[in-house]
Amino acid sequence: MQTISNYNFKGKKALIRVDFNVPLNENFEITDDTRMRAALPTIKKIIEGGGSPIIMSHLGRPKNGPEDKFSLNPLVNHLSELLGGATVKIAPDCIGDEVKKMANNVQPGEVLILENLRFYKEETKGDEGFAAKLAENGDCWVNDAFGTAHRAHASTAVIAKFFPTDKMFGYLIESEVKSLDKVVKEPQRPFTAIMGGAKVSSKITIIENLLDKVDNLILGGGMTFTFVKANGGKVGGSICEDDFLDTAKNIQKLAVEKGVNLVIATDVLAADDFSQDANTKVVPSGEIPEGWEGLDAGPESIAMFKEVIEKSGTILWNGPVGVFEIEKFSGGSVAIGNAVVEATKNGAFSLVGGGDSVALVNQFGFADGVSYISTAGGALLEYLEGKTLPGIAAVRGE
Repeated sequence: MQTISNYNFKGKKALIRVDFNVPLNENFEITDDTRMRAALPTIKKIIEGGGSPIIMSHLGRPKNGPEDKFSLNPLVNHLSELLGGATVKIAPDCIGDEVKKMANNVQPGEVLILENLRFYKEETKGDEGFAAKLAENGDCWVNDAFGTAHRAHASTAVIAKFFPTDKMFGYLIESEVKSLDKVVKEPQRPFTAIMGGAKVSSKITIIENLLDKVDNLILGGGMTFTFVKANGGKVGGSICEDDFLDTAKNIQKLAVEKGVNLVIATDVLAADDFSQDANTKVVPSGEIPEGWEGLDAGPESIAMFKEVIEKSGTILWNGPVGVFEIEKFSGGSVAIGNAVVEATKNGAFSLVGGGDSVALVNQFGFADGVSYISTAGGALLEYLEGKTLPGIAAVRGE
């Protein structure tokens, strides 16, 4: 398989699928350029190798063809700045004769952005004819959009057919896959997964898949109370999925059968209101009074979580263990962050993934203390569920 490190880009038009789906304000100014910055190493590698990057991306969810508010035009100047003043042009479309002509005329070191792929429904439908037209704009294809790798779209997977040998991962996908494989396929033991968040229902498949891999599974956040209630506990007004009580019991049964140490909060910080001004008290997780709800892990639970985390060789963290957005209920998640950083210092490999977890590590300054932060969202979750991602399989020829 080709790699971006050993491929010769000299004189080549390199079609790169990136994820430039960045947030814009009402003045069409970029409010967070994280995704653009993530693609810079790949773009720079092609430029330094004497090639011309031709950028493909979507932006937002246009419904009926081209719409000005979903144009990639606002990204042009900013990408030029990020690339130190490189010439960046934008095509009026992503396919067609005019676009092909612009692509052919791009000089080495210049960058061409193709207009929003999702102005065509054929993109999300994975239409082969559309993929063929996109392929006409380049000599090779680089997939560097891990955030969309779980979609079998024209630009993320189907296009690979037209580059049987000249296809490869960009640096972002390479690092995502390498880091995820360290966790999923070859973890240092003990392997601990921390699964937080509000709902069991959104994490069932991941939890079940992880039970075959982990030594310890810490369950925190709102999903705690579905397990507590399944075991006969009183959860007051805490978030709880009554339809998943049997699922919770089954997960506990599977953990015992597979020899997994399942760690669930034994005490919680309960509150009489969902606010910073709420009255709070620490209570056993199965003895929450009516009118009160569990909003963070209690001190006994935090100590238990920390002890497991700090002895771990591999740590996967997906989801907070409390309502960290409200300072009063951030203690459990901050304590977990500190424990993960400490374990990482002592040689553990730690991967943080999922929107809330990433926001948490950035907010509390843990980002530099963990091994890897994945910003992929749906693709990350599907990879953890053990699913084959079309955008990965297409490059690997699977």
